[in-house]
Amino acid sequence: MTTSLLIIAGIVIALIALSAFFSGAETAMTATSKARMHELEKRGDKRAKRVQDLIAKPERLIGAILLGNNLVNILASALATSLFISLFGSNGVIYATLIMTMLVLIFGEVMPKTYAINNPDRYALFVSSIIKIIVSVFGPVVLAVEFVVRRTMRLFGADISKGQTILSPRDELRGAIDLHHKEGSFVKNDRDMLGGILDLENLEVSDVMIHRTKMHTLDADLPPSQIITRVLKSGYTRIPIWKDDPDNIIGIIHAKNLLAELHKKKGNVDKVSIKDLCTQPWFVPETTPATDQLNAFLRKKVHFAIVVDEYGEVMGLITLEDILEEIVGQISDEHDTTEAEIARESSGSYIIKGETPIRDLNRLYDWNLPDEEATTVAGLVIHEAQIIPDPGQAFTFHGFRFEVLAKTRNQITSIRVTKVSK
Repeated sequence: MTTSLLIIAGIVIALIALSAFFSGAETAMTATSKARMHELEKRGDKRAKRVQDLIAKPERLIGAILLGNNLVNILASALATSLFISLFGSNGVIYATLIMTMLVLIFGEVMPKTYAINNPDRYALFVSSIIKIIVSVFGPVVLAVEFVVRRTMRLFGADISKGQTILSPRDELRGAIDLHHKEGSFVKNDRDMLGGILDLENLEVSDVMIHRTKMHTLDADLPPSQIITRVLKSGYTRIPIWKDDPDNIIGIIHAKNLLAELHKKKGNVDKVSIKDLCTQPWFVPETTPATDQLNAFLRKKVHFAIVVDEYGEVMGLITLEDILEEIVGQISDEHDTTEAEIARESSGSYIIKGETPIRDLNRLYDWNLPDEEATTVAGLVIHEAQIIPDPGQAFTFHGFRFEVLAKTRNQITSIRVTKVSK
């Protein structure tokens, strides 16, 4: 082989190496994590800032990389063809096609892209300075290509200038969290907590509150001794006080203030004025978003509010702890009495209290029961059945069989839930 042919062979090898560089850069730049680059940029990494600037204009970036990649691939193929024609005559075209296809596929495409997809951030940081120069050099050509592409696509009714992502940022985060959980990066508790933060945006106070049927309230006309005794036995820190009618909440008694006043009066119960110790109740609409209520709690430094409907009727109460439990799960202390809401049978069915929130079931067992129209499992059964069922009646929907076990008046108190095999 003559010197000139050796030089051509060397140039072909160098061009394949450049092809590998461009292929890897394309994969790395499209697969790199914007979040990690943003974090590195905050720490002062100049390479991360270059990557951020490049991926901020994806059309220009990809256009420049593809232009460079095509140039080196076409040039390599042309030189290889001339080389093989010199060596093998007209048959050299066939040899050049087969050999260049194999070399470009293995060393110019698959190998660099495989490495880049497994190390996107490291590769992107490494090539960012060179890619930035290439984008600047090929800038005018890429702009012309973009113009032609946009005009051509517009002829077919596609306007890429108005392109929008299908998923919101919250949905993208939720998808990423679920994906990492399936891959084993997140344990279930971490997944539930992060998902709880994202789900909070979709919840209203009515979804989180303690319903009025479970509220612990006290009559203001009771003797102070009885009120003090009931406050101490309740295990609650704050208790609503009503007068004449349970819906007429006139104040909130705090156990700490009550004990301090009792100590001040040297244990003389008759000298304690319950009404003077009560603080003004804070009423909030049931349609208030949970995130807004959380911010209001933090802003006003108050942890307790009474929930009312559009007519001003008391619907329940909401505390800061109730909202936090939507994120971190059940919070219990030494004064809480735990009563099992769910019991699993040997057959695989679950005996569930009717008042159990659907969200708790979904979080606990990774179910997908809808909670848009009903908050509790009893509410879901009534909504789907369109009647208030009697004990013994069973319904199948959403992949589960719901059998009503017990009912008090019009309230379903116990349900057997069985997952239906597909």
